[in-house]
Amino acid sequence: MSIGIIGAGEIGSAFARALARNSIAATISNSRGPDTLRDFAVELTPHITAGTVEEAAKADLVLVAVPWSKLPKALAGLSDWAGRIVIDANNPIERPLFQPAELNGRLSTEVFADLVPGARVVKAFNHLPPHLLSGDPRAEGGSRVLFYSGDDARSKAEVGALIAKLGFAGVDLGPVSVGGKLVQFPGGPLPALNLVKFG
Repeated sequence: MSIGIIGAGEIGSAFARALARNSIAATISNSRGPDTLRDFAVELTPHITAGTVEEAAKADLVLVAVPWSKLPKALAGLSDWAGRIVIDANNPIERPLFQPAELNGRLSTEVFADLVPGARVVKAFNHLPPHLLSGDPRAEGGSRVLFYSGDDARSKAEVGALIAKLGFAGVDLGPVSVGGKLVQFPGGPLPALNLVKFG
């Protein structure tokens, strides 16, 4: 399964490091072009390569982690998702003031899903601080927990398998209407909780 990353900020970079640590290949991209990511890709060679947003978006599984207000522009023109898995790793906050975005009563993942028509959206990789996402998932004799949720069982199973491959303990929170609300930041009770699963 090919993997693409749109967004090379803290979450996108942490996800790339977690993949590289487990010898999993991926293409990472940002709005400024692959040349700006060469040093990062060299650091994580041979597993992580720098590419364009269009190249990353063609992967079987695409993680998107972009500042909330820049999401529409980042995903503009990438309309042919054709049932591929897109991971929503975004948090609806506006930097630098750290203000909650106006969602008009909707969940952020519902808003995000409208930007990737035809994709099978799974909410994941947004609730842990980046240094824990890129660090060793083993902790105190157990495995650090990563939550995920989605409305398509098959895509959730594939994301759950990837989470396990990265060494984390995946916890399925059910459909987006339930899980998306629990992990949404700000507002949900689960973001930033560093939980460990034993056994």
